[in-house]
Amino acid sequence: QVQLVESGGGLVQAGGSLRLSCAASGLTFSEYTMGWFRQAPGKDREFVAAIRGNGASTNYADSVKGRVTISRDNAKNTMYLQMNSLKAEDTAVYYCAERTSASGRFYDTVISAYDYWGQGTQVTVSS
Repeated sequence: QVQLVESGGGLVQAGGSLRLSCAASGLTFSEYTMGWFRQAPGKDREFVAAIRGNGASTNYADSVKGRVTISRDNAKNTMYLQMNSLKAEDTAVYYCAERTSASGRFYDTVISAYDYWGQGTQVTVSS
């Protein structure tokens, strides 16, 4: 049974930093693309970042590019999202997700392409 568990969310002032973690179990972690998504109140879930199984390639939403770094430690079955220079508009529930079938950069932003999801972790940025 695949399980993804996010942690690291919290309340931070604008300009601050947070590091989210996503611990995975029940799958061969290093084989699959992983992604981060977020959903703000009253808004649709949106893509934040994705990383290939071997960590060699990443993809970022324009809204976070330059402020966010996605990484993974396959030995620990854990993915990370380092967020810097946080803004009030980054406030959302952040979800990690894993994609087992659809391959290719095109599917990075496609929510339905991801097979497993975590329960989410709240990030609140105060201005």
